[in-house]
Amino acid sequence: MANIIDGKAVAAAIKEEVKEEVTKLKKEGREVCLAVIQVGNNPASTVYVGNKKKACEYVGIKSLAYEIPEETTEEELLNLIEKLNDDNEVNGILVQLPLPEHIDEDKVIQAISPLKDVDGFHPMNVGNLSIGKKGFISCTPYGIIKLLERNNIETEGKHCVIIGRSNIVGKPMSMLLLRKNATVTIVHSRTKNIKELTKQADILIVAIGKPKFVNEEYVKDGAVVIDVGINRDENNKLCGDVDYEAVLDRVSAITPVPGGVGPMTIAMLMNNCVEAYYMQNE
Repeated sequence: MANIIDGKAVAAAIKEEVKEEVTKLKKEGREVCLAVIQVGNNPASTVYVGNKKKACEYVGIKSLAYEIPEETTEEELLNLIEKLNDDNEVNGILVQLPLPEHIDEDKVIQAISPLKDVDGFHPMNVGNLSIGKKGFISCTPYGIIKLLERNNIETEGKHCVIIGRSNIVGKPMSMLLLRKNATVTIVHSRTKNIKELTKQADILIVAIGKPKFVNEEYVKDGAVVIDVGINRDENNKLCGDVDYEAVLDRVSAITPVPGGVGPMTIAMLMNNCVEAYYMQNE
């Protein structure tokens, strides 16, 4: 019987740890603060931003919300980021993606101070990750590592296959797993023999944004499957990139959707905010 990896429970435990840390800081008269910027009113972004605000409220982090109109210019957004970079009361800055088409995402990510980049997207933090130096790690891959650790799933010496090579999940995930002494293969849309490679995986991490793409033909018996996707199926029900029912009897452990990787992303964001406070103040 597969172990269903409970992301909600692990995320709740991490949030409790963060809450304890924030309470301790507050007793010393110190406050952790996150600024969240949303440009326009993309419905999915509004949900994510709302969840981040709730998490901040729960753990005791002060959150500043900047909900600015779709037609905001790139220059206006960059000016706001510069103002927040210079504000010593603000420890973390998060710009909710995607941004409207007239704004250059790369320019915006690079404008955030690397010391306040709690999303872990700034090239300096990505570079630090690749050479094993301290810096912010993007929240979803960081959350996956914590899920594996807290479920006692060994990565050292294991063959980990990642489907997807995005800057947000696939690439940083590969570097984190290398750091933990795994052997890593990345497959993507141009890979010729995807199934042959994924069937070699001890740990298969799927992040491609295609509903139920991975079925039992991609998975070897006893593998651990981590599903990063959040999609809607033909009945408008939430589902992952993995056909959960099809692979359940074959795997040793699997993350459900919802309730697997999703809750970990916000828990690690809260964790990064506290880390940012310490990096800036000690």
